[in-house]
Amino acid sequence: MSFVDITKTLKLNTGAEIPQIGLGGFSGFTPKEQFDARNWMLTGLKAGYRHIDTAVIYGTEASTGDAIRKSGIPRSEIFVTSKLPWNGHGRVKEVFEKSLKDLDIDYIDMYLMHWPNAVVYQEGNNFPTNPDGTTPVLDDVSFNDIWADIEKLLETGKVKAIGVSNFSIKTLSKLLETAKVVPAVNQVELHPYRVQDELSSFALRSGRSRSVEAGPTLHHRLGPTTGQISTILAWHIARGIVILPGSSNAERQKENLKLPIISEEDVKKINALDRFESQIYKPYVINGTLWGWPLERYGW
Repeated sequence: MSFVDITKTLKLNTGAEIPQIGLGGFSGFTPKEQFDARNWMLTGLKAGYRHIDTAVIYGTEASTGDAIRKSGIPRSEIFVTSKLPWNGHGRVKEVFEKSLKDLDIDYIDMYLMHWPNAVVYQEGNNFPTNPDGTTPVLDDVSFNDIWADIEKLLETGKVKAIGVSNFSIKTLSKLLETAKVVPAVNQVELHPYRVQDELSSFALRSGRSRSVEAGPTLHHRLGPTTGQISTILAWHIARGIVILPGSSNAERQKENLKLPIISEEDVKKINALDRFESQIYKPYVINGTLWGWPLERYGW
């Protein structure tokens, strides 16, 4: 059996190379889980990962930076992605600079707009709620305006590429009406029950935006066997998708790097499982809205 080259990269529309296999940086919602992430991030780097995906909302930027320093691996050999939180509108530069400080690095390889919606900013609370449990959002703040502020970060030289997350064909089309810089990636939920071939094709046609998988819960949905997980991850690789498997277990981290090369026929068989069904966000839908927006506004 032939295996995927773990050093494989994909070319972004900036000309930069992004490692196709990355380590997902979400660890949980408690401060202890977020602090302890530095330990398993370090084992991941030692196992061979050279791409870590973190975010302000994940609370693991400091852990990411700590793991990088302790690894002894040159910073230039590690691709770091972080994200502007949904309440970062109107203070993009400030939030970005804080991410740099928390990561304790000089530059970020990829900076994403985490969500297209603008959540009301409450200091110290990234998850504000209305009395009915829904999320308060600002309808007078557009993702087009937020993107314009993110584009300005490129002028600082402290970020190499910018992109989006949780965008659909609908929202990407709207963004491209005003964007001066085409997003380098779109990080979205992708798995056999949510294949999103049309979205991936649209992104590539619209300026070669790369799709990044963000669907770790699928492993539990389909059955937590090594073979199933490896096949699903290999399916992503075969489709030209950047994958971000997350695990705090050192052995599973290694398993997620040993992926078989699957055939085009196998890719088609897995594609046929598509239901356009979310496994990640469904539990968070309240009164017909997800984080303050109805699903149709996302374009889902």
